[in-house]
Amino acid sequence: MDIFKDPKFAPLQDMEAFTEELFNRVFSFQEKKTPAWDEDNPFSERIQKLPLHYLVFSNGDRDPAINGPTINHYYPLREEIRTLVHIAKQISKQPTILDAHPGNGFVGSLIAREGVTVVGARDPKIKPNQIKNFFDADFYQMREQAVADIEGEFDVIFSSWMPAGENYTPDIIKHKPKLIIYTYTDQLDEQNNRICGTDDAFNQLPENYRLAAQWDVTRPKDLFKLAWPDLTANMEEVRKTKIFADHACPDVDLSGLQAATPYDWEEELVMALLVSEAKTALEQQGIETSDE
Repeated sequence: MDIFKDPKFAPLQDMEAFTEELFNRVFSFQEKKTPAWDEDNPFSERIQKLPLHYLVFSNGDRDPAINGPTINHYYPLREEIRTLVHIAKQISKQPTILDAHPGNGFVGSLIAREGVTVVGARDPKIKPNQIKNFFDADFYQMREQAVADIEGEFDVIFSSWMPAGENYTPDIIKHKPKLIIYTYTDQLDEQNNRICGTDDAFNQLPENYRLAAQWDVTRPKDLFKLAWPDLTANMEEVRKTKIFADHACPDVDLSGLQAATPYDWEEELVMALLVSEAKTALEQQGIETSDE
């Protein structure tokens, strides 16, 4: 079976060159030789060619006792980010979004760049990311305040990866937002503790909030290792998004969203998933594949 005859797998013909470029990006980031590490660089340059590997893992020199993740806890997808903004604009033409516990502002900035106002509420008591500031100052405002202390009116509150063992929902609902967006996982760590929030943080909301939309994104086990055996193995992780709307808000419509160019790191994701799919197709034909 010549798998390259299937147009779906045609990109794999360039796998050698793609792999060489990927490893160059990974090593450059590891050695802190990429624009991402320099907060003085424009955000658009900092995210250019950002390795997917470092949106799953942190840099090797990070001290977890001092810092949170190097960049972010997960890899955001452009379609997801645009969907969140699409929904927010249905409840307000010019929505203001509060980015609760925003880390370095990375995901919040991606949201802001889609044409909405985003304010980050960064609690000084929370461990900073290894790259402390990774936000787009042209579109995103960071405040060094906890969610409970921040003032202002917000149409939407975005809770991305609520800190383990914490429940920010009571502080969130005090602001009476029209929408509450949670991105989190229900998975547990090696000590059987939650990675995000608490058991009831994402479900125990006042009666005036209804579940308006939800979806999951699964990060496959050994996402990189199947395609590039020299890279680090990973566990499967299911990332959940739940959007709660105040009952006064109209039903949200997920249709009508125009396609847009994916983020650079999504190219690596597509390639890794394509390798996995190709190996499965070959094995179904009785052809052995190797991870070497």
